[in-house]
Amino acid sequence: AKKCEHYNSPVPKGQGRGVAAGFWFNRGGETSSTLNLAPDGTVTIIVGTADVAGSRISLSMMAAEELGIPVGKVRVKMADTNSLGFNRVTAGSRTTFSVGMTIVDSARQVIGELRRRAAEIWGVAEDAVVFEDGMCKPAATHNVGDFDPLSISDIARKTTMSHGAIVGSTSMNVTGAGPGFGLHIVDLKVDEGTGRVDVMRYTVVEDAGKAIHPLQVEGQFQGGAVQGIGWALNEEYCYGEDGTMQNASFLDYRMPVASDVPMIDTEIVEVPNPKHPYGLRGVGEVPVVPTMAAIANAIGDAIGIRPRSLPMSPPKVLDLIEQAKAEGIYKG
Repeated sequence: AKKCEHYNSPVPKGQGRGVAAGFWFNRGGETSSTLNLAPDGTVTIIVGTADVAGSRISLSMMAAEELGIPVGKVRVKMADTNSLGFNRVTAGSRTTFSVGMTIVDSARQVIGELRRRAAEIWGVAEDAVVFEDGMCKPAATHNVGDFDPLSISDIARKTTMSHGAIVGSTSMNVTGAGPGFGLHIVDLKVDEGTGRVDVMRYTVVEDAGKAIHPLQVEGQFQGGAVQGIGWALNEEYCYGEDGTMQNASFLDYRMPVASDVPMIDTEIVEVPNPKHPYGLRGVGEVPVVPTMAAIANAIGDAIGIRPRSLPMSPPKVLDLIEQAKAEGIYKG
C-alpha cells in the first residue's frame, strides 16, 4: 500500500485523508460439485451455490485451466441443490474459493478417467499416458510406441457409448480458507456550514491470493467500499416514539448511489493462499471492513476531531466542528 500513488500523493488543500487496514476470516464449509464431459468436448458443471458477483466465470476458468480447453466450452449450472450434496450458503467470501476447490478436484477425477480410457484405446498401461494441454499423450518416459494424441472430445466420443459418461463429482468440507487483508485510503471534503462529507478519492489495496478473474475481484473491492461508505456516512435506522421504523423504504433509507462516490481505484495484491490449488483468498467481506475507520480518520484529519459513532451524518459532524472550534483545534 505504501507504494501506491494515492498513498504517496499530497493531500489536496481543504481535504482530509484517512488510512485504515482490516481483515476477514473467510470461510470454507460443506461444498459439492459435479463435472460432466459431453462427447463433443463441452463441459457442464453443476454447483449448489448462486452466482453472486460473477463467480460463474471464475469457476469456469478454473475448470478450463485444469482440462486445457477454452473457457467458452465450459457451462456452469448454478444453484441446483437437488442434484448435489449439501452446500453452505453463498456468503462469507467462500463461493469462488470453496466451489473452486471441488471443481478442481472433479476436473482431476475426469482427467484420471480420460487417461484410463486413452490407455485402453492404445493398449498400454495407464501410467504410460500423460494429460497435457487438453490432450492425452504417450508418456515420454515410457517406450510404448508412437500414438497420435487424443483430445478430450476424441476420448469421450470413442468411449461414452461403451464405457458410460465421463463424470467427476466431489463433496468435501473445505478448509484452509485463509484470512484476507486490505487497506483503504480515502480523501474527503467536509462542508463547514452543513457538515456534509463528500468522498473525493478512494483506493482499495487488498490481497486476493490469486485473482482468477481480475474484473470480478475489482468489482468486489469497489462494491464493498461503497457499502462501507454508506454505513459510514448515511445508513441508519430511525424509529419513532412508538418504536415503529420511520425509514423502512429505499425512498427514506439513504443508501449511496453512483453520484455519491468517486470511481473506486483498486490495487490487487497477490500473495497465494497455499491451501488452495490456485492460491485463492475470499475477497467479498474484506473491502467493507476498513471503510468506516478510514473515513473516520479522514474526517478527523479534516476537522481536528475524529468521529466515534455511526453514521457520521451531517448533524454529528457539525457538532464535532463546533467542538473543534471551541477547543481551538479546528483544521478547516
